[in-house]
Amino acid sequence: MLEFLPPRILHALRQINLNRLYELRLRADKPLRGCLGGAFFYLGESGVCAAREAIVPTREEVGETLFAASGYSVYAVENQIRQGFVTAVGGERIGIAGSYVYSGREVLSVNGITSLCIRIPHAIEGCAEKLYRLCLKDGIVSLLILSPPGEGKTTLLRDLCRIVSMKTAKNILVSDERGELSAGDLGDTADVIRYADKLTAFTAGIRAMRPDIIVTDELLPEDYIAVRRAMDGGIDVFASAHLTKFDDVPQKIFERYILLDGLGEIGAVLDREGNRVD
Repeated sequence: MLEFLPPRILHALRQINLNRLYELRLRADKPLRGCLGGAFFYLGESGVCAAREAIVPTREEVGETLFAASGYSVYAVENQIRQGFVTAVGGERIGIAGSYVYSGREVLSVNGITSLCIRIPHAIEGCAEKLYRLCLKDGIVSLLILSPPGEGKTTLLRDLCRIVSMKTAKNILVSDERGELSAGDLGDTADVIRYADKLTAFTAGIRAMRPDIIVTDELLPEDYIAVRRAMDGGIDVFASAHLTKFDDVPQKIFERYILLDGLGEIGAVLDREGNRVD
């Protein structure tokens, strides 16, 4: 994991606990930052340090990092790049900031890349046991996990998929649009569709794989069409969204809403009317 990084950054990372590293931010000509156990820090040659002692990635290093993460072939991942990210072989999702090039309303490419946000997936076995106990022990229902970015929604969904597979042996389809959700053990009864938009993955997956449950992350308002179609067909859906309030959910079609309160911590469980049930 993270082997695509420049040697001096890899050396610096060996000075910290990688099991607690959730995010790394490379910005051209700016101090290197990361998120360790939920808190941001600067990273120097000897590990955590003050900003003035941090490694300062060059523009060339930023470009070389993206090139290496794409398997040294940006053409192989150009569709991902047009969407603003690349997924590395270890499941690390790399967000891209630079100059977007358009043809009409269609994004052709991203040039002049200056920043990378590298999200490191973690498989924390058992982290979703409480979620299973609160929401699913008496039967499978559709649920939506809500929180700001970086609070462990994907990690919880991944482990919940594993737990449900182990306990129920139901057929589970994982719609992994960015190649991040499936970076870990999903259980023996899970099938994965990667890099397809949710409408395509749900439609093709339902026809081809006959799932009992679909698991996906980062729902956007336009994705609810696919979710509703699945539910109308008797399929339960586990999903997440970058939202902090129940009232902001565009369609109240899930049976349970889980609001996180900190990294992986369940703050409340609500029904579709917004009443607490935990």
